[in-house]
Amino acid sequence: MNPHVQIPYAVPTALLAIALLLKLPTFVRAWRDPDVRATTLLLAFATAVLVVITPVNIERLNVLTGVPNIASPWAYSFLTAFCATGLTMIMRWREEPSPGRRRRMRRIYWIYLGIIVALWATFLLADVPEARIYDLDTYYASTPWMREHILLYLSAHMVSSLVATSMLWKWFPEIANPWLKSGVVCLQLGFASGLIFDAAKLTAIGARWTGTDWDVLSTQAAPPFALLEGILVASGFIVPQAGPLLQKWTRDSREYARLRPLWRAVQRLVPAAPTARFGPWAPLDLRLVQRQQQIHDALRLLAPYLDADLYRRARQAVPTDRRSAGEHGIAGAITLRAAIDAHCSGTPGPASSPARQLGTDLHDHLDAISAALRRPRLVESIRQRLISQGGFNTYAS
Repeated sequence: MNPHVQIPYAVPTALLAIALLLKLPTFVRAWRDPDVRATTLLLAFATAVLVVITPVNIERLNVLTGVPNIASPWAYSFLTAFCATGLTMIMRWREEPSPGRRRRMRRIYWIYLGIIVALWATFLLADVPEARIYDLDTYYASTPWMREHILLYLSAHMVSSLVATSMLWKWFPEIANPWLKSGVVCLQLGFASGLIFDAAKLTAIGARWTGTDWDVLSTQAAPPFALLEGILVASGFIVPQAGPLLQKWTRDSREYARLRPLWRAVQRLVPAAPTARFGPWAPLDLRLVQRQQQIHDALRLLAPYLDADLYRRARQAVPTDRRSAGEHGIAGAITLRAAIDAHCSGTPGPASSPARQLGTDLHDHLDAISAALRRPRLVESIRQRLISQGGFNTYAS
């Protein structure tokens, strides 16, 4: 079998499988959550459809089972389950929990379960001795029971796509959440792709009934839209859930990286209490909280050594062209370095206790102070200027 034929199937299958694997830990932790269960099942059904319809897997199923075309009821059953799960997911999003919603969802599951049973019944009743990998729908378009089998899955798929598109179209203007809005756009495009798939298949089948060969619509034009539908619909349900998490992870990552210079600077201090060590695989938000806590603990430890007068003079010494880049950060970096050196060398703190406002200023500008510590040459040049002016006793050279 030509390996190049498998590539269009392998790429979306791999993407969906990765999404499913990433979702499994959440499913294990929160399997009682109906939204989590539904999303996981949706990804599983979408992945199963693409796995089964891959030409090489169709051939393997035929050989392993000894039943020609057995991949047909398997693939169409997963597709039907995918349609049912998609419809109920949209209902979960649109409507608040209620007995009415629960009854409608249960009705959808029963209807589509009946369709799956009918798919297997019609396949078992059909006489399809010749295995067809690429053109099964058109080759057996006029075969008793197989004809009904094919029309059944296409009709179920088309109805679910039309109903889902209608619900999403009515709901779209009411959506305010940008992530949910993006997900709905993906869903609309996905279901539209599914309708194009159905139209191409039905047109080719109808042509067969009239004695015309338009099989190319079924074998070449329709499959790409099926693959596109699987990716877009699955993405539509993933984006509203994964988007906010990714946004938070990105924000935490930036904050974690921004605080690194300041965190490294205070590592010279002996911690007041032993801190737990987290490996690189620990949750990022947990590592961020620990880094922030260590910095705040260090500032409390340095409170007796903070020199408000040094901070004021350091702010005045920042060149005018640098003040827009963060005068509070540069002055804070100089003051903190002086306090750290004084603490580590045992030098007494300033004669007057540090003003409470100074501690507030430093806490309010931690990002700016950390950014200033990334530019040691600038901080050092201003420190040298202050030394040349005298009165820099709290900073050990």
